[in-house]
Amino acid sequence: MNKKIWIAVSLLAAALLAALIFMPRDNEPPPNTRIVLEHTYRTYIAPSCFDEADATNFLEDATLADAKELGYLPHSTCTEESLQGNNDSFFIDLMKELGIMERDSKDW
Repeated sequence: MNKKIWIAVSLLAAALLAALIFMPRDNEPPPNTRIVLEHTYRTYIAPSCFDEADATNFLEDATLADAKELGYLPHSTCTEESLQGNNDSFFIDLMKELGIMERDSKDW
């Protein structure tokens, strides 16, 4: 009887682990995501969007948390789309991190 309980507990734990690995979850860019602050317009720019941003010289390298704290808005739709969250599972995130799958954004 004891052996059957352990098998049932093991199967339940394996099923729970599989569900946690493959269940989709909301993902947002981390607060330490690198961005460029455009102080003249009080906006922030994603690094991949910088070339097309037509930025002034009043710039600062910072993090997304700094921009949110200052109340800055995205400089363009490119920045907005680049830093948009996704709904991937832990497994998909791991595949993207390892380079097996292509990332949605180069910025985070």
